[in-house]
This record gives sequence, C-alpha cells and structure tokens, in this order.
Amino acid sequence: MKEQLPSRDAAETTALRALAWLGSQPDLLPGFMAATGADPSSLRQAAGQPAFLGAVLDFILSEDAHVTAFCDAAGLPYTEPMRARAVLPGGDLPHWT
Repeated sequence: MKEQLPSRDAAETTALRALAWLGSQPDLLPGFMAATGADPSSLRQAAGQPAFLGAVLDFILSEDAHVTAFCDAAGLPYTEPMRARAVLPGGDLPHWT
C-alpha cells in the first residue's frame, strides 16, 4: 500500500518549521542563505512562497545530518521532509541520487 502524501498546507507547515529550525542554526544559516539567494530583509516575504519553501526542504534534504537534526528537534519522522518536498512546487521532479 502506497503511503499518502501530506496536504499542501501540512507540507508548507513542515517547511516553515524547517526554516525556523535553520534560523536557530548559526552554522547552517549562511550556507542556506547563499544557496537560496535569500537575505534577511527578504526572508519573511520569501517564506510565503511555496517554491521557496521547497528550496528550504531541498537544503534540509541535501545532507542526512540536516534531516536527522531537524527531525529530531521537531519530533518528526525522518521521512517527513522528503514527503513534504514531494508536495511543493518542483517536488515531483525525478531524483537522480
């Protein structure tokens, strides 16, 4: 039986939680900002855009250590960022890894 993906709202909530977690990680935040092109003045506006929230989850998913640290802090299963990413814009693209 195939597991059902979260709703769009639930996926966006997971991404927002991931963004808040990144904001509390001074060692990761600069790399995230550089990878997404976001800056502190535009972050709040960007957080309202589903494509940007997908980029947040892409960053989290780029390293297993990020996934486990975020999920442990948020009390989420390790599969949740990937499931949420699949729902947001661009999440239906093939994964080559």
